[in-house]
Amino acid sequence: MDALIFDVDGTLWDSRIPVGEAWNAVIEQETGAPVDLSPARLSSLFGKTVREITDEVLPHLTRERRDAVALACFDYENKYLEEHPGTLYPGVAETLAILAQRWPLYVVSNCQSGYIDVFLRSTGLTPCIRGHLCHGDTGRSKGETLRMLMKREGLSSPVYVGDTQGDAHACAQAGIPMVWASYGFGKVKGPWRMISAFDQLTELLHEL
Repeated sequence: MDALIFDVDGTLWDSRIPVGEAWNAVIEQETGAPVDLSPARLSSLFGKTVREITDEVLPHLTRERRDAVALACFDYENKYLEEHPGTLYPGVAETLAILAQRWPLYVVSNCQSGYIDVFLRSTGLTPCIRGHLCHGDTGRSKGETLRMLMKREGLSSPVYVGDTQGDAHACAQAGIPMVWASYGFGKVKGPWRMISAFDQLTELLHEL
C-alpha cells in the first residue's frame, strides 16, 4: 500500500443537515416549490454525481433548468458550509494526523468543485491531505477520477476508504481495494475490510 484515499460524506464527516438547509433554500427561491431534503433522503443521494442527484430531486424541470438550479445550489452550499460546516465523525482528526505520518493521504469524491476545499478549511484538516480530486473537477465517474488521481500522484497500490456500494463499484473500476466505513450512509457487498468506527483504521492497517 502506497497511499490512502478517502471519501468525504459518510466517511469523514456528516454534512446532511447544512447541505439540506442550503439546497432547500435555493430550490424554493429558484422554483417556488420547496423540496424537503431531509438527512434521511440525503443519505441516499450523497455519493452520486451532480446529474444523478438533480435528476432525482428536480425531475419536473427541463434539463437546462435542472442544471442551472444545481449550479445555484452547489454555489450556495459551498458558501453556507463555510459558516455551517458538517460534523466530523469521532476520531477522524486524530486518526488522520497519525496516518499522515506514515502514508500520503488523498480525498476523492463525487462532489462539486470547491466542496473538498471547504471541508478541509472548515475542519482544519488541510495539513493532513496531500491532494484531492472530484467529479466537479473531472466530469468523470468516480472510478475514472480515482484512476486520474492515481496517475497524477504516481500511485500504484492505494487503498480507498468509503461507505457506499457506489464507492465499491468505483474501486473495482479503478482496480484498488476498499475499506467499508459501515457507520456511513450505505451498505456494501463484499468489501475488502470493514471498520465500524474511524479510529479502527489505524489498527486495521497495522495488521496488513
